[in-house]
Amino acid sequence: VSYPGTGLAQRLKSVAQLISAGLSTQIYYLTLDGFDTHSNQRDAHAALLAELSGAVHAFLEDVAHQGHGERVMLMTFSEFGRRVKENASGGTDHGAAAPMFLAGAKARSGLIGKHPSLTDLDDGDVKFHTDFRRIYAGLLSDWLGWNAAAIVGKPFVPMQVVDA
Repeated sequence: VSYPGTGLAQRLKSVAQLISAGLSTQIYYLTLDGFDTHSNQRDAHAALLAELSGAVHAFLEDVAHQGHGERVMLMTFSEFGRRVKENASGGTDHGAAAPMFLAGAKARSGLIGKHPSLTDLDDGDVKFHTDFRRIYAGLLSDWLGWNAAAIVGKPFVPMQVVDA
């Protein structure tokens, strides 16, 4: 599989190689910095999303080609969302809600939850409707078979994010 020449793509390629090597590691954690776009957001954000998209596409193609597609799940998240309204510097400031993406052969497809409203805001922020810990609980219990409450800190009703 041909990976893009970006940093994230090369790190995901290494993860795919580790998976194919048979390591028992169940979770790999990578980062893609630069989304804190308080100014000149349009071009920077487009480039970051292109890097993420190309890297994820190559990674999923690679693990499927290696025969691991049914046992690999990829999750993206951010520690903060962005405001809806652009600021005076052509960017957006920190907001309350942020998307999470799951990808893989066993990831439940489509939008899970409600589509966020861009008009019904909470002091300028998109209102979140799903506690991220419910997503974690779903992955921990339904994907990894772990006790989610012991890890997340208290019981959360797991979101059904894994297709059987």
